[in-house]
Amino acid sequence: MKTEIHPKNYRLVVFKDMSNEYSFMTKSCIETKESTKWTDGNEYPLVKLEISHTSHPFYTGKMKLVDTAGRIDKFRTRYEKK
Repeated sequence: MKTEIHPKNYRLVVFKDMSNEYSFMTKSCIETKESTKWTDGNEYPLVKLEISHTSHPFYTGKMKLVDTAGRIDKFRTRYEKK
């Protein structure tokens, strides 16, 4: 295996699904500008997600329409002319 290819700055990071407010914490080396307070009272870097396993239709078995910044409306107006 190659040496020195993996980052060394892994730390605990909170990932938050913005569609249903679900949060989980894991180790990551992603750079963030925001932070949040976790249930243990400590502050950790925050990464906001649009979708996670708690909101994705494949995992939930439910079809849920997530409209982020009006993408669906833009699509419909673009193609309803044709």
